[in-house]
Amino acid sequence: MYAHRSPRLRKLAPEPVTQARSRRKSPSPAESALWQALRGRQVCGAKFRRQHSVGSFILDFWCPEHRLAIEVEDDTPEQVAVESERQFWLEAHDIRLLRIRSDDILFQPEAVLRRISGTLTPP
Repeated sequence: MYAHRSPRLRKLAPEPVTQARSRRKSPSPAESALWQALRGRQVCGAKFRRQHSVGSFILDFWCPEHRLAIEVEDDTPEQVAVESERQFWLEAHDIRLLRIRSDDILFQPEAVLRRISGTLTPP
């Protein structure tokens, strides 16, 4: 009768939501460029959300229907410490994580979009 829906992963505490809202106001150039390519179901008809909180983490881009998280990597030392914890948590909740370097987004956007669409479509 009703389709099974997975439980919402969003944490109820307001801190991640507030942080996500503030991050949406000041995106990096790479995040802006990728958002322009992903918004409006332009890639494989998939709906993406930008700076979305899932659990206690804020994902750069999140596609709930494909359970795909996309992280734009800037190669900063602070980022490396959180990466393994985030990846472990996401994998435990059956969420695929796709990491994309900001340089690739800015200088090879077609290759990045091919990689994302290849991840969205089943093999």
